[in-house]
Amino acid sequence: MNQTPPIRRPAVELDSEGVRRAYRRWAPFYDELFGSVTRPARRKAVRHINASQGRVLEVGVGTGIALPMYAPHLEVVGIDLSSDMLEQARRRVAKQKLGNVTALLEMDAQALAFADASFDTVVAMHVVTVAPEPELVMAELERVCRPGGEVILVNHFSAETGPRAAIEQAMAPFADRLGWRPEFPLETVLGRPGLDLIDRKALPPAGLFTMLRFCRRDETVNDVVAPGTR
Repeated sequence: MNQTPPIRRPAVELDSEGVRRAYRRWAPFYDELFGSVTRPARRKAVRHINASQGRVLEVGVGTGIALPMYAPHLEVVGIDLSSDMLEQARRRVAKQKLGNVTALLEMDAQALAFADASFDTVVAMHVVTVAPEPELVMAELERVCRPGGEVILVNHFSAETGPRAAIEQAMAPFADRLGWRPEFPLETVLGRPGLDLIDRKALPPAGLFTMLRFCRRDETVNDVVAPGTR
């Protein structure tokens, strides 16, 4: 019998205001510092999403690096906690005339202001390591995704051993200044009751990032009762 793995919380705590302050500093040059590193992983994820249909929610849209990558047949909504990052994203949408991006909203990923099952695909790229309560983010991603839809994470997850693990551990005490947790175990995002992990893939550069694909479970399946058992 399979058991749900225990959730290990990240060792360093963050708070929403601290994240806002960090990304206020990063916003003017975020693309130059992080864009080249994260763009290949984002492109891989969006390429998969482009084969689907319907409404897409990008949680933690940031400066909108991924927005031009979405196919025009998709309706894309983006949210972010940082108004400074969103301003960069709005400029990108206007400059590149991205008509399929229908809304860019300031919103906390831990408390999304959308109805249940509002989106066909929900994607969060480089977000869960930023959230003060990553378990709340996972619960919200699950909630707003329709049954049968996909929740996709692209993120850095910490190594358990080796040189990278040592670097991540050394950086961990500075998480509040960085605005993200260098030390973040994969198990933190697993175990949601309505999400089935269907794919795990290492992404460039050099497998630094991982893409996790979850299918939103149709909970009505659990309500089916065999004839004559009631």
